[in-house]
Amino acid sequence: MTSRYRTPQSANPLAPRRRTVVKAAAATAVLGGPLAAALPARAADEAPAFLHGVASGDPLPDGVLLWTRVTPTAAAVPGSGLGPDTEVSWTVATDKAFMNVVAKGSITATAASDHTVKADIRGLAPATDYWFRFSAGGTDSPVARTRTAPAADAAVSHLRFGVVSCANWEAGYFASYRHLAARGDLDAWLHLGDYIYEYGTGEYGTRGTVVRQTSPAHEILTLADYRARHGKYKTDADLQALHAAAPVVAIWDDHEMANDAWAGGGENHTEGAEGTWAARQAAAKQAYFEWMPVRPALAGTTYRRLRFGKLVDLSLLDLRSFRSQQVAVGNGEVDDPDRTLTGRAQLDWLKAGLKSSDTTWRLVGNSVMISPFAIGSLSADLLKPLAKLLGLPQEGLALNTDQWDGYTDDRREILAHLRSNAIRNTVFLTGDIHMAWANDVPVNAGTYPLSASAATEFVVTSVTSDNLDDIVKAPEGTISAIASPIIRAANRHVHWVDTDRHGYGVLDITAARAQMDYYVLSDKTKQNATASWSRSYRTRNGTQKVERTYDPV
Repeated sequence: MTSRYRTPQSANPLAPRRRTVVKAAAATAVLGGPLAAALPARAADEAPAFLHGVASGDPLPDGVLLWTRVTPTAAAVPGSGLGPDTEVSWTVATDKAFMNVVAKGSITATAASDHTVKADIRGLAPATDYWFRFSAGGTDSPVARTRTAPAADAAVSHLRFGVVSCANWEAGYFASYRHLAARGDLDAWLHLGDYIYEYGTGEYGTRGTVVRQTSPAHEILTLADYRARHGKYKTDADLQALHAAAPVVAIWDDHEMANDAWAGGGENHTEGAEGTWAARQAAAKQAYFEWMPVRPALAGTTYRRLRFGKLVDLSLLDLRSFRSQQVAVGNGEVDDPDRTLTGRAQLDWLKAGLKSSDTTWRLVGNSVMISPFAIGSLSADLLKPLAKLLGLPQEGLALNTDQWDGYTDDRREILAHLRSNAIRNTVFLTGDIHMAWANDVPVNAGTYPLSASAATEFVVTSVTSDNLDDIVKAPEGTISAIASPIIRAANRHVHWVDTDRHGYGVLDITAARAQMDYYVLSDKTKQNATASWSRSYRTRNGTQKVERTYDPV
């Protein structure tokens, strides 16, 4: 019998190419110059510096993962491979003045890890704020706050998470991060993918305009490239501020590697001309784990599970490493049971975790939308820009095969598992699509609302990446006013969709309900953009349904 989960074949070199073909010579471009020029000038014998901030992630009841990158010399820019081994010490205290130090130690930063370091601290108290910093050669890093998770058996009354995705450097400023950092009330924040983008400069801007140029200027392909791009992002002051305010829980999507990545390739990868996919994927993943405060449960993946007392179980997915290649729309293969989004092992792990969980809420960090989305009913003037946004053919479009819609047997299995085992209060938290959504997740979309809803889904919009009004260069809100009613009419499980705005979400959880407050930016191209509350939706305990609420928490 043919196995349902086949090993994906290598990428088809004759597959349709992206709009800009990057020459192989770009991979050999000099990396150090542009980034070195963007960093503060320092003498070669000057003390080490912490130019990329500090961060923490993956909080546990007794510990947290601390991260930084030290620049030992001016020449040791990210991706350069230069710079001496440097001892970096770390200190954790219960107060910002470091009068009560509870843990300290040291680790050596080397060129082999791009001078990034991680310290997996244990022995801390649960549900407690801590302050930490790094030091090297007499120089101290900025001071940052982190927070441990509640004890596994703790009766937790309340949790609050920031939720973000899709931050393209060239499309604007990361004001969403600044506003989340300023709240000061987050237990943690979730990044649901596309933390960086792989494109060369000008290939993926905003309304055709580069707001601020990324580095390296070419499409990133090699380990040095990916390291340099991560380093560029980590120079952003707003991103540094959020990392210094609360621990992050992150998963990757495709752009941490290449657009529409799958196990054996990517739409934005040309096998041969851009090297092998295996080498590029390995380089992208290595740089990600070097530069992100992520604790992999399995080597080379981001799927893992975190617990926050008896209130929340958080399952985090990797929907790129194991998936079959996306199929062309309209050919029927989306229902092929031999195709997978998750891979067999990850799907079994997710099902087992959801079934065995004894928490009130089961959150799933999910990089692409699980709710079905029928879009063939849109008019041509809306269909074509939407197809461009999603990277799909502009004729004959019926669904987005990069989402769970392209892997319907995996979705059927997980939703049937939720229903047959009476698993309640599962909430999918999603990014990727550059729009904000509040959805029921129906067992059978064709008969909804007569059929049951097995879960709910909150999708956050992009921090900066283009959405519909950007694609058609229309005033913000005008496209959504037209598109949203049409989308909802064709998708009765969708309670709300905003196709135009940029911002972030704040997920607030109690035993009674999980509520997502959606916030939008005044102008993503302005560094001092303001943020305002847009809408709120919640799902009440036991309902598996979304409802609107008229005030943020």
